Order: sequence, then structure tokens, then C-alpha cells
Amino acid sequence: MSASVYEIHDQRFQHLVVPSAALEELYDGGRWTEGPVWFGDHNLLIFSDIPNQRMLRYVEGQGISVYREHSQFVNGNTRDREGRLVSCEHGGRRVIRTEIDGSINVLADRFEGRRLNSPNDVVVKSDGTVWFTDPTYGIKSNYEGYRAEPEQAARNVFRLDPATGDLRSVVDDFGQPNGLAFSPDEKRLYIADSARSHDPDAEPVIRVYDVVEGNRLANGRIFCRLDNGIPDGFRFDIEGNLWTSAGDGVHCFAPDGSLIGKILVPQTVANLCFGGPRRNRLFITATRSLYAVYTASIGV
Repeated sequence: MSASVYEIHDQRFQHLVVPSAALEELYDGGRWTEGPVWFGDHNLLIFSDIPNQRMLRYVEGQGISVYREHSQFVNGNTRDREGRLVSCEHGGRRVIRTEIDGSINVLADRFEGRRLNSPNDVVVKSDGTVWFTDPTYGIKSNYEGYRAEPEQAARNVFRLDPATGDLRSVVDDFGQPNGLAFSPDEKRLYIADSARSHDPDAEPVIRVYDVVEGNRLANGRIFCRLDNGIPDGFRFDIEGNLWTSAGDGVHCFAPDGSLIGKILVPQTVANLCFGGPRRNRLFITATRSLYAVYTASIGV
């Protein structure tokens, strides 16, 4: 197994990777790539290039094309249970949904009458509710959004019921909440705190919460700490292993929170997702590039 690609910390990692699988750079023309989401029914990946205000499309054998220009600094993306694209706009300071006919609906842009900070990452639960983080990265400068003073008193994690429009804060004590994902059984929600990006005293951690009655969080605790860089976006495989972005690549944590291995990437990783026909290909957005590597694991 090539030490230049894989770093084994625990034998449990060996059965999750393919020793002969190379890390492939699929694209290198971005400024800060983010928000990958796989469309299995169309066999394509959509991801964001935030500073360039565009969303890009990758199709195997066809390469890269522009999916959307003037994207309002879209960051995180996901799909809802009807296959629609749900996105977080830094510039618009809102969460939007792209309908099947291409029209755009605003799902959330205000909380308690005040504008959101800059929605960052988003997941959709099996009941259709939309959970998203709202740090201040998009209003800190004009590079990934539009500089502005925050109107929210906290950097919240929100739960939105699109059917009723009910928006409520489920966590409000993060330095900068970032990536988030449910465990495969949806009994726990994991949330990254990336506050170290601007605060050297902040811990680079991913927290975990119990999901109570399907709509609120309890018993928050630290799941893991990163030893290189900060956590941003992450995903789970079907065995409950958490694969997260980091400063030196992708870190894989077992369900017990122990670091079992790394995929080393030449650039700082922002986000990732599983895709491909068998959901065994890990797509990685890292600084200016899009990478991919085949794994022996299967994404949720």
C-alpha cells in the first residue's frame, strides 16, 4: 500500500481502501471547491467553486462543465428525498431548493425576523426536514460572499420543516458550525466546529448529538479531534465510519471516534461525498481541485 496515498493508523482501515487505487485529480481550475453532491440517476457530480460564483458539473468521460453561473457564492449542497438540489448561498444568505423544472425556491433566509449569517452546509433527514449550519464565513469578507455585520446573535444549527416553514435553532453554542451529517440510522447528528480557521485557541472537533423524537438534539459531546487542519465537510459509509475533510487529506474515524486512517491529498480538503454507480468512489473537493479515489467502502 503506497505510503504517499494511504496512512494506516488502525487495521480496520485496510479493508476500507483499495491498495492499487490511485488518487485522481479530475479538475484543477477552481479557487475554493466545495459542496460535492452525487446524482446517481444522472451519473454526475455537482460541486461549488465559491469565490468564482459558479457551480460545476462533472460527468465521467465528459469532464467538467458549468452547471450554474452567478451562483451567489453557493457552498454546501445536498439532495432531498424527491431528488431536488438543496443549496446554501453565502451571498444570498439563504437556503434554496432547485426544483425539477429548474426554478429556485427559497426555503429559509431569516430567523426571528433577522437575516441569516451565511448558510454553509446542509443535510436532509428521511422525514424531509432540512438541517443546516449558519456560520459567518460568507459575511467576513467579499471573497466568499458579501461583507456584512451578522444580524444573528449566535452561529446556529437549524432545523427546517419545508412543509410548514417552521425554522428553529437546535444548537447555538458553536464557534463556527460547518459540515454536518446524520449517522446511518439517523439516531445521531454530527457537526463540525471549524472556528480554528480564525481562532487559534478553538479546538478542531466534530461533535455528536443524540436526535430526540426526530426533531431536537441532546447530550452533545466531542466525537473526535483532528490532528491536522480543521474539520469541514464529511460523510458516513454504511458501516458507520466517518470520512472527514482535514488539512492533509481525508481522515477516517471509526464509530468509536478513533482515527483509523487517512487518504493524503496534496491540497487542503474542504468536503467530500461518495458517488459512482456503486457509491464506492470518494469525490474530494480540495482548494482549487476535484479529486476522486475508489474505495472498498460504500457511502450512505
